[in-house]
Amino acid sequence: MDQAPGSPQEPQGARGGPSLPSCYRHPGSETGISCTRCERPICPQCMISASVGFQCPECVKTGSGTGHSASAVQPRTIAGGTIAADPFLVTKILLGINVAVYALVLTLGKEFVARTELIGLAVNPHLGEIVGVADGQWYRLLTSVFLHQDLSHIVFNMLGLWFLGRIVEPALGRSRFLALYLLSGLGGSALAYLLAAENQPSLGASGAIFGLMGAFAVLARRSNLDMRPVAVILAISLVLTFARPGISWQGHIGGLVVGALIALGMVYAPRAHRTLIQAGVCGAVLLVILAMVVARTVALS
Repeated sequence: MDQAPGSPQEPQGARGGPSLPSCYRHPGSETGISCTRCERPICPQCMISASVGFQCPECVKTGSGTGHSASAVQPRTIAGGTIAADPFLVTKILLGINVAVYALVLTLGKEFVARTELIGLAVNPHLGEIVGVADGQWYRLLTSVFLHQDLSHIVFNMLGLWFLGRIVEPALGRSRFLALYLLSGLGGSALAYLLAAENQPSLGASGAIFGLMGAFAVLARRSNLDMRPVAVILAISLVLTFARPGISWQGHIGGLVVGALIALGMVYAPRAHRTLIQAGVCGAVLLVILAMVVARTVALS
């Protein structure tokens, strides 16, 4: 029996009419639908609904299905940071830096400490020269944050960094966490430089750790958690700060205040202008720190 013209078995275009393009993934499937982004022909098996029309699988993989880039719809932290595969990477790196610097202290001894610890202005007996931030050695404000001389000191601080970093870093994201940590450390150094005796040396990551503690309190409040355990931790830490001899309370308080302020700016910034406000808060805190350092340097000069 002959096939009747126009029957389902007749290939399209057999009567000389124009044929439809084939799907780019299934060459045997003709289709009249094309991707709204790349305009490649797609068959019903490949078409994926978008806000307007349909998109092909490749465009969906590299975008959001709404015309935005893939980065525009990535999951974000509460502060707007990118959620990373390793949420504790910066915490681990900071731990490694602190341990490496401690190894240098054990290797190079008191002279290395004398050249990197925080001190306002004094004659150092180990170096036989005038040293200090007021003498132009501003780097001491940062190097002292990574400096530890006693095993118990570094162990205690690194435990605090590991515990708090594993809470704060995933909540803020890597870059915001690093900014908060460094500015908290600088804030603690600046307040110690401003208020402590000019010949009083200090060192350690305690200011930065207290900054993480302040951020932890802000994050707990932002997440509507029970604040009583947080208040107990803060109270115990502050009691130890003022009760134990040889503790730079200025460094602890400076770090705590800076960490809390930056965390407030990061987690409460309106989403529409979040990055701008967060950068502005960090910039404003840095300017205050610089003003404190300049004021103290002028007073000691």
